[in-house]
Amino acid sequence: MYTTEFLDLPPLRSAGGTVQLPGSKSISNRVLLLAALSAGTTRIRDLLDSDDTRVMLDALRTLGCGVEAEDAHTVRVTGLGGQAPRSPAKLFLGNAGTAMRPLTAALAVLGGDFELSGVPRMHERPIADLVDALRQIGCSVEYLGQEGYPPLRIGRPRARQVQQPIRVRGDVSSQFLTALLLAAPLLSTESDVVFEVTGTLISRPYIEITLNLLERFGVQVRREGWSRFTVPAASAYRTPGEIHVEADASSASYFIALGAIAATAERPVHIQGVGAASIQGDIRFVDAARLMGAQVESGPNDLRVSRGAWPLRSIDLDCIAIPDAAMTLAVLALFADGPSTLRNIGSWRVKETDRIAAMAQELRRLGARVEEGADLLRVHPLAEEAWRAACIRTYDDHRMAMCFSLAAFNPAAQPVRILDPKCVAKTFPDYFETLFQVVEAQPGAIPVLCIDGPTASGKGTLAAALAERLGYHWLDSGALYRLTALAAQRAGLAVEEAQTEAIAALARALDVEFQGERVLLRGEDVSADLRTEAIGRDASKVAAWPAVRAALLQLQRDFRRLPGLVADGRDMGTVVFPDATLKVFLTASAEQRAERRYKQLISKGVSTTLDAVLADLQARDARDMSRSAAPLKPADDALLLDNSTLTVEASVERVLAWWQERLPFGDCLAAS
Repeated sequence: MYTTEFLDLPPLRSAGGTVQLPGSKSISNRVLLLAALSAGTTRIRDLLDSDDTRVMLDALRTLGCGVEAEDAHTVRVTGLGGQAPRSPAKLFLGNAGTAMRPLTAALAVLGGDFELSGVPRMHERPIADLVDALRQIGCSVEYLGQEGYPPLRIGRPRARQVQQPIRVRGDVSSQFLTALLLAAPLLSTESDVVFEVTGTLISRPYIEITLNLLERFGVQVRREGWSRFTVPAASAYRTPGEIHVEADASSASYFIALGAIAATAERPVHIQGVGAASIQGDIRFVDAARLMGAQVESGPNDLRVSRGAWPLRSIDLDCIAIPDAAMTLAVLALFADGPSTLRNIGSWRVKETDRIAAMAQELRRLGARVEEGADLLRVHPLAEEAWRAACIRTYDDHRMAMCFSLAAFNPAAQPVRILDPKCVAKTFPDYFETLFQVVEAQPGAIPVLCIDGPTASGKGTLAAALAERLGYHWLDSGALYRLTALAAQRAGLAVEEAQTEAIAALARALDVEFQGERVLLRGEDVSADLRTEAIGRDASKVAAWPAVRAALLQLQRDFRRLPGLVADGRDMGTVVFPDATLKVFLTASAEQRAERRYKQLISKGVSTTLDAVLADLQARDARDMSRSAAPLKPADDALLLDNSTLTVEASVERVLAWWQERLPFGDCLAAS
């Protein structure tokens, strides 16, 4: 997961390949609660690993449930089985509506002493309609802050009153009805429990998920249309023993849209884990995508999507059945042949943010004309010349980040910056990594930041820090030459010019992988071996040989991968990446560099003298600057940075400031 302040997406051009989706958030948290309320142990497979499920799991542990993780996606939950939850308890539920609403109902019915709170945005999400319905039953629920909103205090219920139908509003959030349905079997009454919905029930497919899962846990709910639901008397939860969580249909919408924009029939986007057999309402996003022209083949548990009509066809669609996935349609509308209208999306107003307002604002940043109403959004498509590079605010809303990643496919080849990309942790922590596996950038569009300089100038330290701040890959080109020297040593080859061709052949066959600060050669961690002075001296020798440099050239260029690259070495900006976005030549006096290297060696227990280190550095400098192949020198367009008196942090900030000046986003970080 990217935890950077922002993530820059370069212009993208095509897509294709296989995507394995994470488990459904809606199913995951419902199943966790149902397992917690049942007797016995339930093994849950393919559970979503995300912020929302983590807060639910933490809450269940606090309440006294047994929770045993077999791996990241398989959990065994031992339920309360009629026992009272542990009390008193304070539960922090983040911004997880699928945890806050059902837990409020279940704990209010069970009774105890509980406080439920979340992040500031959760305290802005209305819950009064659920609380009003619970109070009809006789539950004790108090507001600890603003009336009608969390945080809440839950006490012990008075005499339960379920002889009359319990009325609940359905036009704000379907999660209120879901919460009540999940709590109803806990009432253990001798009479049926009836819920009557007032107003139009929105997000009906999510109620279908709830009813389906209740049945899996032994509770059959009768319903009359979408206005009356009856939980039979003496209903009780029974664990199914084991249950699988199907992949998230809402998350599928981004990759369905990706296929509609950028995949071919020969190489479609193949989505695994969800398909025609899905119990999730958001699978109907497939129908909307087909209306817009996408080619979709649907199997029971997979989808294959490619571009059909182009430009996409505009739509005027009632989105009440796909409230979350409909956000993806708003970005797809930018690629349509006319304005598209999304209707019945009023529930967007009370989600992780006011999604109607947020979507309209960020679409306008891209250059679009957008009209918003109380429960609708009309989006006008963008002509090629109208697209703008944009810095997209995400409002701590995972769906904003994922939707707007699709804008990187704009025909004007403009980059898109996503602020706070880690917000996707709510439902799809590896979203961007998954996206990058199935898309290709415009030729030459992947940004590269080069850090060149002499030995011991600190370029590796600087490059690693920059890569971490930008979320980019890091190429330590010096490590490739050290790896070549190490490979020669292990092959029994003397590092001398007579062995040039044999050592170049070893360089061409290097099987190398960088994992943070670890360097793997054929899967073996050789990081420590590469740091020896002997390997460093041999690396300086082989780096001067044209045949070795030619052998490693393509390997170095292959590190240019999405979303970008920071490369350090001695010829990154002059030879390897002459088209780099930014080139920095880092230096310091030989004396300063020698002192740094001397301290490093002494700290590692290497016996040497400052004079010896200085002499070795000067010899390496002379060899690097005089070699015939790519001599050490600044690129013509490189910016010089003397870090003799700068801290690493100051050097990083200086280069990042230069980087921001090269990109078309302006001062968007300050503005956000």
